[in-house]
Amino acid sequence: MAIRFYNARILSFEDGMNVTFGEVHTDGGLISYAGDGENAPKGSFEREINLNGNLIMPSFKNAHTHSAMTFLRSYADDMPLQDWLFKQVFPMEAKLTGDDIYTFSKIAFAEYLTSGITANFDMYFEPEYMAKVSEEVGFRTVMCGSVAGSADECDAALTKLETLYNKYKDRSEFVSYRLGFHAEYTTDVSIINGIGELAKKYKAPVYTHNSETLSETKECAERHGLTPTELFERAGLFEYGGGGFHCVYMSDNDLEIFRRRGVWAVTNPGSNAKLASGIAPLEKMAEKGIKLAIGTDGAASNNALDMFREMYLAAVLQKILLKDAAAMQADKILRMAVCGSANAMGLENCDTIKKGNKADLIVVDLNAPNMRPLHNIPKNLVYSGSKQNILITMCAGKILYENGEFTTIDLEKTYAEADIALKRMINE
Repeated sequence: MAIRFYNARILSFEDGMNVTFGEVHTDGGLISYAGDGENAPKGSFEREINLNGNLIMPSFKNAHTHSAMTFLRSYADDMPLQDWLFKQVFPMEAKLTGDDIYTFSKIAFAEYLTSGITANFDMYFEPEYMAKVSEEVGFRTVMCGSVAGSADECDAALTKLETLYNKYKDRSEFVSYRLGFHAEYTTDVSIINGIGELAKKYKAPVYTHNSETLSETKECAERHGLTPTELFERAGLFEYGGGGFHCVYMSDNDLEIFRRRGVWAVTNPGSNAKLASGIAPLEKMAEKGIKLAIGTDGAASNNALDMFREMYLAAVLQKILLKDAAAMQADKILRMAVCGSANAMGLENCDTIKKGNKADLIVVDLNAPNMRPLHNIPKNLVYSGSKQNILITMCAGKILYENGEFTTIDLEKTYAEADIALKRMINE
């Protein structure tokens, strides 16, 4: 669909945080024009939307999710991570069917759209169902391998991961796949070493949960005499880059490995704060030139899938950690949520507004009280912005969410299916 957005403030990310005034045109799934109104081409459009001075910008990308875990939202709160995971989460997850994952992921996708998110980096089970819901909704999902297991399960785990990688790595416009595994503490070192061989075979990056808690890091050192990052480096996981989710407890050597290998540190401040896991050293990482992205984690541990809340927490927790109000300034955080996360996921041409890039865009209401006055729009987005400010969320040139309505998701039907599934699981 060809759409013209005019009378718009534009934050393109092409020129720092400079906000200009003009028009953005889309044609199919791509941006066909971005610039001032006077020089805009007089094309034929199926819709022309007057933004009345509101902001258009690239959409947010959620660089770490477990989408289907909306089924556990507020189910087992106020517990330490290990008890939460092994006593509550894993037993309930064992009851999930593929259809359940489809349904609960659709709820997550709806929540993402209300927050201006058009892509997620999802680690979960049953990838065929994730692919199905992504393509039906028109939402981008990069799936991340989630294998785990004992030494006895090594061959099966590696075969599964390689099969899924080859099946889904270039599935469609909306679905792709990256090598990955759950975590060091759930995955035998034989599997980790095998994934290192797969990384070399395919010249591919690898992603995993990394140093989320102090106990995880200490126990890894007791088992292997290495931090998780050092263990992964020894296994050859990062020869072609990759990423670590959380990255809270990182030694200086860990940070040097990330810097040297170009590994992404994907922070999840809401989940880490709620589970009392700690605060990732983002300012220190940024100073060392480590690449940064941001994600919400799952609804079972966050519990909201809200990029505005993640951005705010990512900024202010660094200020508390370092006792420095100037730490981790808003511009850096905003770029993490838009450009950093897109690049961490391997999404090309989704990070800036320019001709030929993908039309993954959001419109932000600047006429709401929490956005006024307009002293500094990027800082407003991080420090006072809210998902209530999202007027339009567009992915691949199609508007998926507009003024509180979804164009590709039947929420009433989805909620009914979710209620039936939950009742079955609780009674099993």
